[in-house]
Parts: sequence; structure tokens; C-alpha cells
Amino acid sequence: MQWGLPWPGPQVAELAEQAGATAFCAGEFADTNSYLTTGEMVAATRRALVGPGIAYAFARSPFVHASALRHLSARAPGRLFLGLGSGTYRMNTDWFASAASEPVRRMEDLVGAIRAYLTAENGRPVVHEGEFYPIHADIRAPVFGRLDVPILLGSFNRRMVTAAGRTADGILGHGVFTDRWWTETIRPNLHDGATAAGRDPQSLRRWGWLITAVDEQDPERGRRDARLQIAFYLTVKTYDTLVELHGWGDEVAAIRTAFRSGDIAGMAAAVSDEMLDAIALCGDLQEAGQRLAARKALPDLAFLSSPAFMVSDRRRARYAESAVRLMSAVVAA
Repeated sequence: MQWGLPWPGPQVAELAEQAGATAFCAGEFADTNSYLTTGEMVAATRRALVGPGIAYAFARSPFVHASALRHLSARAPGRLFLGLGSGTYRMNTDWFASAASEPVRRMEDLVGAIRAYLTAENGRPVVHEGEFYPIHADIRAPVFGRLDVPILLGSFNRRMVTAAGRTADGILGHGVFTDRWWTETIRPNLHDGATAAGRDPQSLRRWGWLITAVDEQDPERGRRDARLQIAFYLTVKTYDTLVELHGWGDEVAAIRTAFRSGDIAGMAAAVSDEMLDAIALCGDLQEAGQRLAARKALPDLAFLSSPAFMVSDRRRARYAESAVRLMSAVVAA
């Protein structure tokens, strides 16, 4: 398994690259722009792949996605990737004022439109006959030339995973993915999408986030923070298919009841040991290493993600440093 980190800042990133990290990714929210963070990563890294992981897909036009990638690629040639996520319907309509109907078809069309810009040759029109993103851009400027940037989709359920297999270069899996979810949902649907489109399933990237909370001084705090992050994610009904697969309905009902009442301790307590074992790396270094060894279907490239829910920036930074120490110990062993 290759590994990387959500962007931890330049100091930790330097240590991570020395320890073997092969990629860094940039998340996005109301106060964080994934392309701006990717610019920081480009400036502060030397060898690692860098890119949005994820950028909100429908909040920007294909032109804006592609121009940002071309700008960044000039400073980090061959090191960029693009992870796209659809976001929820409410986020698109209420936050972004963007259209969000038919998100799977819209995402496939967006990938094609971005690629039309990324593969455009100098002096040639950019054309994409899309359902949602028709492009006929006659841009007469020497700014193009084919650019190879892998596009991965933040995919969870069957339809988006299949769409990634049909149109994208792979997927960026969610932090709550378990071995069973990788094996029983991701692998077959990615395969079906690729083969239906006449593509080689083995050529697709299987990347994903992995909740990681290693605390040598207070292992129980690491476990609690991992439980809280799992609980926070599972307040969202989008992930109910994973919950149903594992038979975690009672636990998730308790999580959501605690969340609605503001009972943070209750949210953590509702995450069972079985759920923690299936999802997170946590505890001290030895325990986290054992948890890592027990996983049998990890992504090909795992971004070791520090918990963020109810966790300070300072503690998140310590978790990132501990993740580097964990992978250094794994390699040394």
C-alpha cells in the first residue's frame, strides 16, 4: 500500500516525503479552497503527487477546473491529480447556487468536459458535445497542448462507482470504507463500469481516505477521536447502504439520536468496537500497526486522515506527525 496525507503543512509534509509518502491531497469546505491548497502543496513538495481530494465538482465550470490545473501543472509537471466530489443536493442548490439534478450523469459529463480542455491542442477549438456542459470554445491562444491529469471521483454508492469505471481514472474512497465495502461494492461496480465502456479495470486507481488517530501518550483519546469522526460521518444518510451491509442500524440510530441532542460523548459511545475495528487506525503505534496489518482490502493509495470533528488544529497536526511515524515503523519492520 502506498500512502499519503491530507495536506499537513510544509514541515510535516517534508518529513512525510522523507518517510515515503507519495501523495498529498486537499479537501474543501466553506473556509478552505482545494485549488489554493494545492498551490501550497506544489510550492512545498518535491516529488509527491498533489491535488484536490476532493474539489466540489459542480461549484465550478469545466473551464475553471481545467484552467486551475493548467496553471498548477506549469509549476509541478506530471505531479497533479484531480479528485471530484458531487456534494449533496442541498449544498449545490443552497450553498453553491449550482444545478445538481442527475448528479451521476452530470458528473460523467463534467469529466468529459474537463478532459476536452486538458487535451486541447494549440490553435484548435475545444469541443465537447455534452448533455450538461456543451463546450464550443474557439480560444486562439498558445496556452494548450495535451495535459495528462488523472481524474478520480469521490464515489460511495453503486451508481457513482460504476460511473467512475466508465469515465474517470479511478475513485477516491471515503474514510468510512471497510474491507467489505471495498470488496463487495467498490471492486465489482468499478469493474462493471470499466468493462461496459471497453476499458481495462486494472488500469483504474483505487485511492481512499483512512481515518488515523495515533496517540502514544493517550491512546484512548485517539480511539475516542476516531469514534467521533466515524459517528459524525454516519449522521449522513448517504452512507446507509454501508450501514445496512454491516448490520449497524442500531448503532447508527443511537449516533443520530445523540447528534440531534448535542450529546457528543453519546455519539462516540454509540460507535461499537466492531465499527472501530473495521474503519480506523487508532490507539498507540503498536495498536495502530496491528489494525493496519489486519486490513485486507485497503486502497492502493491511502490518505491517512486525522479526525477533524471536535478536534483542534493543533491535535490534528500531532495526529499527522504520528501517522508519519506509524508508516515509518511499518516500513522499518
